[in-house]
Amino acid sequence: MKKNVKNNVDWVGYIDWELESFHGDDYSIINGSSQNAYLIREGKNVLIDTVWAPHRFEFIENLKKEIDLNDIDYVIVNHGEVDHSGALVDLMKEIPNTPIYCTPNAVKSLEGQYGKHDWNIHTVKTGDSLDIGNGKSLVFVEMKMLHWPDSMATYMTGDNILFSNDAFGQHYAVEEMFNDKADQCLLNREAMKYYANILNPFSPLVAKKIKEILAMNIQIDIIAPSHGAIWRDNPLQIVEKYAQWADAYQENQITVVYDTMWEGTAKIAHRIAKEIHLQSPDTVVKVFNCAKSDKNEIMTEVFKSKAIAVGSPTVGADMLSSVAGWIHFLKSLKFVNKKAAAFGCYGWGGQAVKIMQESLKDAGFEVIDESIKSLWNPDEGDYDKAENFVKSLLK
Repeated sequence: MKKNVKNNVDWVGYIDWELESFHGDDYSIINGSSQNAYLIREGKNVLIDTVWAPHRFEFIENLKKEIDLNDIDYVIVNHGEVDHSGALVDLMKEIPNTPIYCTPNAVKSLEGQYGKHDWNIHTVKTGDSLDIGNGKSLVFVEMKMLHWPDSMATYMTGDNILFSNDAFGQHYAVEEMFNDKADQCLLNREAMKYYANILNPFSPLVAKKIKEILAMNIQIDIIAPSHGAIWRDNPLQIVEKYAQWADAYQENQITVVYDTMWEGTAKIAHRIAKEIHLQSPDTVVKVFNCAKSDKNEIMTEVFKSKAIAVGSPTVGADMLSSVAGWIHFLKSLKFVNKKAAAFGCYGWGGQAVKIMQESLKDAGFEVIDESIKSLWNPDEGDYDKAENFVKSLLK
């Protein structure tokens, strides 16, 4: 079912209310998602992106209800990842000679995933344009590493729509389609979660690309991403947020993350949280057991934090595997300008705290010297260490 975006531009994508995970099981979906594709009908008819392969046949059948497929003049592939290109192979079986416009890297992506086909592919770079009639054009902007090397955005003149693909999107199902119709708390939360867990490693490139787009001095009335709500009410608000998020973002928050074997490390985690509140009542404190809580939700809180405290007991002369895996994911997100500390219980060796400290340094955090190591179970002496521990985190 189509939904009108503006004038002769319609949304023809798929809303997935039941989706629970993405990128395999690496990204949690809590509020549904969508794969946004767009159909432009001007002097030329243009399809921008498709949908994920599980929905390809429904997508094509719905598209046929809107337009004779043979009347599609151009197909734009902004990004070759399967959630955007999954219907392309079956679509091109119907219209094999239709020109496809994408970046050179997108050709590698499409051929690598679907094999080589005798498609009519035209490669483009930033600044290239395509006349679509009625005085309007599509202008292409390469978006390398936002978040794949092949990514690009497409700007439609006249209607001033930026089809931004994965940039500025959210994994969020919005039947009402537009940002001003969405639940604002969920919209902002899902936009930040998307940035923190997917785009944060590329923050220097995000900042550079935003400056490049703004330097083009183009009017942007709508930002139409490939997931979630379309930004029509003050669309540049999400661009401004990206600029903030890309600049070593933090709020007045500390997040405590731990796993525990026999609750001793959990007790220390809760004491640290209490001490943070005592020393700095205005600081937001969040506490998570990383073995029981959603890792993407935790990382969103880490993204907001100025400091973190990470805890694990020692087992097998190391930290728990749950904590080790969590820190490995933490490292991949390349957070900057944040402090960290380590704590935990032990019975024999007690190596976990030092190993966590080194791992957190490797993840790019400024690690304080203070730690809390408790033999067997924490006592008042261990709890007393929380005062200096927290003072150092708050400095």
